[in-house]
Amino acid sequence: MRLENKVSIVTGASKGIGKTIAEMFAIHGSKVSICSRSSSEKEGTKVVEEIVEKGGEAIYTTADVSNYDDVEKLVKNTLDQWGCIDILVNNAGIGMLKSIENTSTNEWKNIMENNVESIFNCTKIVIPHMRKNGGGSIINLASVASYVGFADDAAYCASKGGVLMLTRQTALDYSKENIRVNAICPGFIETPELIHYLSQTENPALEREKVIAYHPIGRIGSTEEVANVALFFASDESSFVTGADLAVDGGLLTKP
Repeated sequence: MRLENKVSIVTGASKGIGKTIAEMFAIHGSKVSICSRSSSEKEGTKVVEEIVEKGGEAIYTTADVSNYDDVEKLVKNTLDQWGCIDILVNNAGIGMLKSIENTSTNEWKNIMENNVESIFNCTKIVIPHMRKNGGGSIINLASVASYVGFADDAAYCASKGGVLMLTRQTALDYSKENIRVNAICPGFIETPELIHYLSQTENPALEREKVIAYHPIGRIGSTEEVANVALFFASDESSFVTGADLAVDGGLLTKP
């Protein structure tokens, strides 16, 4: 098993990409600590139950990772359970379809808190424990929107650009301590978040066809395809990889 005896934290793991990453890590031997907001506690608890039923080890913490105190609670619960942290997956985040003129100051701050400050909180609190453990792997969920803009998506695109640069900078600072930091940049993935994104458009069915057309491979991606990359970054197979960003985008970024 590729993550045998490793301890992982996966944020925003009650559904979508985070859920699949947590499940895949558990299959490969990791002990998994997951979290979500209180509104998704039922779903998060179910993810843990399913992992345990299949013979894995997992715990759940209700935590809003944009809140520093909640992250401290998440980390404490993980350490109390298993004593160390080897892997951190900063997956939690939100989206919003609005141009900059139509984005309020509070909406802007909310996107930045959930998509960038959350990663700052988790990384800042986890790094000292990885240092004590002799190293670790941090995986940030960025986006193709880290590189290119999408119409009426100002705050989200800006936040994901921030995630990518924070990944590179953190990798630079901590590589000598064997703490690797990498980013995954998904295209459009079949998740509840995608359904919510499409629902904000005037014609969701037509918009889905447009989304498919963004990808030269001719389809929307799966959460398993993103989780496979997370597994690589988490494992010792990527021991010489840090500060990297890998697009899981069906070729979206190759298009002019």
